[in-house]
Amino acid sequence: MQKTVLSFGLISGAILAALMFITIPFHDQIGFESGGLIVGYTSMILAFLLIYFGVRSYRDNVGAGQVSFGRAFAVGLLIMLVASACYVISWEIVYERFFPDFVAKYAAHTLEKARAGGATEAQLAAQQEQMAQFAEMYKNPFIRAGMTLLEPLPVGLLFSVLTAWVMSRRKRTETPAAAAA
Repeated sequence: MQKTVLSFGLISGAILAALMFITIPFHDQIGFESGGLIVGYTSMILAFLLIYFGVRSYRDNVGAGQVSFGRAFAVGLLIMLVASACYVISWEIVYERFFPDFVAKYAAHTLEKARAGGATEAQLAAQQEQMAQFAEMYKNPFIRAGMTLLEPLPVGLLFSVLTAWVMSRRKRTETPAAAAA
């Protein structure tokens, strides 16, 4: 199981990292709103397709064509965790090297969005205080890593559950009499 998990998890993680690095030059065009969400979650979906192929490989090569839901889920979950670790490491590199001003830009964007939405001065001051607290918290690499890990987690869990359900379904075996008819 370890070979399957590492192989497919690292390939999935490489896809996540590559797509993150490829989008760096287009960050200003993609933005923080729907463009960023679409690009980010599309890359996660593409990368987490490898959960299916990893569990199928495990089922065919280790499980002799069969795998229980629990085992399939465990393999999928471990693949997702390896890929997500690669995602976190990639973000840390991108954040430190290319976007050290990420929090300041995000705070400015959030305040501008609130201002455009008709927020009062008191609401803007409260929002600015929240963003200052967020900026201070985001300086801690462990908190930043935890927050980053939360991004791919729901998508990976969904892929792991769906893959386990599909792979653990029993194949119907035909009886010789049914095949002859």
